[in-house]
Amino acid sequence: MTSSRSFPDYPFQPQRFQVRPGIEMSYLDEGPRDGEVVVMLHGNPSWSYYWRKLVLALRDPSSGKAYRCIVPDHVGMGLSDKPSDDPAVQPHYAYTLQSRVDDVERLLQHLGVTGPMTLAVHDWGGGIGFGWGLKHSEQIKRLVITNTGAFPLPAAKPLPKRLRLGRDSAIGTGLIRGFNAFAGGAARMGVVKPMPPEVRRAYLAPYDSWANRIATSRFVQDIPLADGDLAWPLVQAMGRKLPEYADRPAFIGWGLRDFVFDHHFLKGFTDALPQAQVHAFDDAGHYVLEDQAEVLVPEIRAFLDRHPLS
Repeated sequence: MTSSRSFPDYPFQPQRFQVRPGIEMSYLDEGPRDGEVVVMLHGNPSWSYYWRKLVLALRDPSSGKAYRCIVPDHVGMGLSDKPSDDPAVQPHYAYTLQSRVDDVERLLQHLGVTGPMTLAVHDWGGGIGFGWGLKHSEQIKRLVITNTGAFPLPAAKPLPKRLRLGRDSAIGTGLIRGFNAFAGGAARMGVVKPMPPEVRRAYLAPYDSWANRIATSRFVQDIPLADGDLAWPLVQAMGRKLPEYADRPAFIGWGLRDFVFDHHFLKGFTDALPQAQVHAFDDAGHYVLEDQAEVLVPEIRAFLDRHPLS
């Protein structure tokens, strides 16, 4: 298991929870246990490291209120276990969107989080978080949305060729699992300001072998595009439900130089959530919290402070 000790700006002590028989999920639970809960969900090919600067700011009581930050590493990602999906192997795991939604539900039940909370999402975290919200939307009182989706691919937005290759071809799978092309490419192309080498190494550290890159590949293969894809009904349902969150405070931080979650996806959220506070950056990419942390982190904290849960 990869250690967390050498990752810059990640001074946390991750905890572990058996989310399924024989499979452990790593997660952060930082800040006071009686603080307002912020659940942060990462996507592919990142891990809880994406949220580190926000966690550091929100758990800190020196600026006033301190928040309880719950930040899982999805199974196969980050410091969580990376099981096979071969049914002949025990334990094994089905790398599907529904599995991810179920895992979040189990983690929050394990932690006793049954009351009001803030949902913060990035990339696949949007599908996972809003998928969880199909059953638990009454708990979601505030939203923090960064470069993600929670609805089907917009009609005006074709799936980029690089994702199509990874989704539908053995060559793409070989590049992702054999050469870490997806995580490596994201660490370079997902930012406008180059990551410091030690930060890039932290993003890539969990994905250091063919076996440990299973989730980065399966996430791409699970991209829902049409009827018949496993995640399609879930994504359709969360897209229909998204406008129901329009009465809740929402913060949108968006890197406009994201080749996947571009202005088409941003428009999907602003159309559904017309009262949202929007910070869109021409000089930021997919990892908007890397490119614009110095702006976004204090703005998100101020947003949460302005809209208390009670």
